[in-house]
Amino acid sequence: MRVALGLKAHSGWAALVAIGFCAGEFHLIDRRRIELGKNQDIEWPGQPYHAAEYEPEAQARAIVKRGIAQARRAALKELRAVVKQARAAEHDIVACAVLMPAAMPDWSIEEILAVHFRMHKAEGVLFPDALAKAAIACGLSLVAIPEKQLQAAAEEALPMPPGSAAKKISALGKSAGAPWGADQKNAALAAMIALALRDAGSQDRSHGLRTL
Repeated sequence: MRVALGLKAHSGWAALVAIGFCAGEFHLIDRRRIELGKNQDIEWPGQPYHAAEYEPEAQARAIVKRGIAQARRAALKELRAVVKQARAAEHDIVACAVLMPAAMPDWSIEEILAVHFRMHKAEGVLFPDALAKAAIACGLSLVAIPEKQLQAAAEEALPMPPGSAAKKISALGKSAGAPWGADQKNAALAAMIALALRDAGSQDRSHGLRTL
């Protein structure tokens, strides 16, 4: 079955939903929480900028860089495991959709640490970015969807009347059971969009990226 992954990130973890499409119907293939912040580094509890806030400049920079590297390693490890399991079940993963926050200015680590709200913004970008990089490293076609544009993207991409996608996602959730909250629903919708875009052949073949 053709399958797409949908991912909604938080600080240190993400909701993953895999949606398949066969015989004109969407199917729930997988639903799990993937960990992006588990490690034995007590200086980084999933929020590397906050962990570095009061440290000397050189040490702060090192903590942040280590946190980013750890998030990327964790994302790659988790996605590789999902892809391996799906392929073992003879599914064809054709795309991976990641819900993305608003773009962040090109601040340096020092500029981010100087203003508290920037630290929140940077950590909000860090984990989706790690997932996007992991998807590409796994050889998946990446569909980066601005989170605030998710519903508009669904209306444009999905060949169904408005509201039908939400009903289908609710039905999938009932069959799966809890947890099936906003994170899982949005990840599922993102995966459905990725499948529709893949079918339409509208992704950028040069590097597998399409930003809606």
